[in-house]
Amino acid sequence: MVIEYIRYTIPEDTRDGFEAAHARAADALRESPYCLSYELSRCEEDPSAYVLRIQWESRSAHLVAVRRGPHVGRFFEAIEPYVSAIQEMRRYQVTRVAAVCSPLPMGHAKDQARP
Repeated sequence: MVIEYIRYTIPEDTRDGFEAAHARAADALRESPYCLSYELSRCEEDPSAYVLRIQWESRSAHLVAVRRGPHVGRFFEAIEPYVSAIQEMRRYQVTRVAAVCSPLPMGHAKDQARP
């Protein structure tokens, strides 16, 4: 498995269009047999900063998808107006340092939301 991270800086006046373009582009990722998951996140401290995380089956599957598959081409076609806003696009391998955490029961969380 390989994780691709794409970092963007998006001006405030284009954020709605950016998110809508990625919602359309997500159809192409869903249809790719090599894409396992994806998510688009916006930074709470700096709302102009976004990260797209795509989990690919493997590095070789990702390269095949990019070079020969129609899905990634359709993905980039949907987000084309925002490609120049890409700050970084890199692939990462997951290490053995990982865990799935379970939340504390209600009433025990330190920063529990207040009504």
